[in-house]
Amino acid sequence: MLRNRKAIVFGERDDISGSTIRACLESGGAEIVYESTACFV
Repeated sequence: MLRNRKAIVFGERDDISGSTIRACLESGGAEIVYESTACFV
């Protein structure tokens, strides 16, 4: 479904981290071009 798609990932430190979202998208075939986890207060 996500094969040959590129994604930019923003995660949240206290909720779902960027690395978790990245793993999910990569398992679907997406290429991650940028990943970040931040604290949005």
